[in-house]
Amino acid sequence: MKAWNIDASWTLFLDRDGVINQRKMGGYITSKSEFSFEEGVLDAIAVFDKVFQYIFVVTNQQGIGKGIMTEADLLDIHRVMVEKIEENGGRITQCYFAPELKNAENSTRKPSSAMALKAKSEFQAINFEKSIMVGDTDSDILFGKSLQMKTVRIQTVEPINVEADVTVNSLIDLAHLIG
Repeated sequence: MKAWNIDASWTLFLDRDGVINQRKMGGYITSKSEFSFEEGVLDAIAVFDKVFQYIFVVTNQQGIGKGIMTEADLLDIHRVMVEKIEENGGRITQCYFAPELKNAENSTRKPSSAMALKAKSEFQAINFEKSIMVGDTDSDILFGKSLQMKTVRIQTVEPINVEADVTVNSLIDLAHLIG
């Protein structure tokens, strides 16, 4: 990773479930009471805050499309998540989410690059070739690769069909490599 020459002009994109918070396998985090940070995440994001120009969350949330939760529920979860991150010395520039079902037409879901393109339209200094996408699924890695980002996979129980540039056990392990 040292060869990437990461500096303050770089952008970090983070998946949410399985990267920032504990993933509910086969289900959805539908309320802030179900949201639980992965170990070391708050410290990791505090490190990233000192390194990256922007830090974005990009997350598929088809629980909204299925009617299991509302957009207001998700925004409440993200508000609490961001507050806790800020209390611990980190920051999230913006959270983007795709509420559609998996096979919806014109989907913004990863691996579609729609959420990254929306971020770029709102924060024009983003350079995708100086960006890192961190995720735990193939769709996260494909999302990053489609825009020439560096990719980092958080170790998961998911089957892996797409290799990332780097694989780590957790976000704090990535922070140790970068910071």
